[in-house]
Amino acid sequence: MRLRVLALMTTVAMLMAVAGSALAQLNMEKLLKPAQLNEKAPDKFKVKFDTSKGEFVVEVTRNWAPIGADRFYNLVKNGFYDNCKFFRNIEGFMVQFGINGNPKISAAMRAAPIQDDPVKQSNLRGYITFAKTSLPNSRTTQLFINYADRNAALDSQGFSPFGKVTKGMNVVESLYNEYGGKPSDYQTEIQNEGNAFLDKNFPKLDFIKTATIMPAE
Repeated sequence: MRLRVLALMTTVAMLMAVAGSALAQLNMEKLLKPAQLNEKAPDKFKVKFDTSKGEFVVEVTRNWAPIGADRFYNLVKNGFYDNCKFFRNIEGFMVQFGINGNPKISAAMRAAPIQDDPVKQSNLRGYITFAKTSLPNSRTTQLFINYADRNAALDSQGFSPFGKVTKGMNVVESLYNEYGGKPSDYQTEIQNEGNAFLDKNFPKLDFIKTATIMPAE
C-alpha cells in the first residue's frame, strides 16, 4: 500500500513538473512575441510580489491608466517579472525594476513600447508607475514604486500611476539600496547580458521570486 502511494505521489509530481515546464515555455513564446500580450485587464486586480525580502501586494485600478494596466497585467500573467532584480533603489525617491533576466525577452519587449496614458493619479508614496524616456510613447516593461509624496512633481512629466502598494510597503522600503542608482548606469549591459551581469557586478540586489495575479475577492 505504501509503495502504491509513493508511486502515485511520484507520478503526480512528474505530471506537475511537465505541466509547469509546458506553461513556462508557452509564457516565453508570448513574451518573445509581444503582440500576443493583448488581454484586457480586469477593472481592478491585485498582484502579489514574493521577493527576497518578503511579500508586498499591488492593487491596480485600470481606469487610472488603462494602457499601462493592460501591459502590466499581461506581463505578470506570463511571468515576465519573475527573477527580475530591483536594480535602481534611491532612498527617499523610488525603487525601479522590470528588466527581464533573459536578454532575448528584454530585446523583444523593448521593441514593443506602448502608448502613453493621461496622468489621472499622482505619484505619491506607494504608487506604481511605468518608467519611460523623455520621448512620447516609450513605456515598455520597467516600473518604479514611489517612496515619497513629493514625487508628485513627476506628474507633469507624464508619469502615469496605474496602481498602488496596499500591503507590504515596509518590505518595499527594506529592499537593498546601498548601490543607489549606480546599476542603472549600466542599462545597456543589463539589457544585453541579463541577470548574469547584475549577479556578477551587483550581487546584493534584491529580486522578485514570483509576481502573481491574486484571485478576485
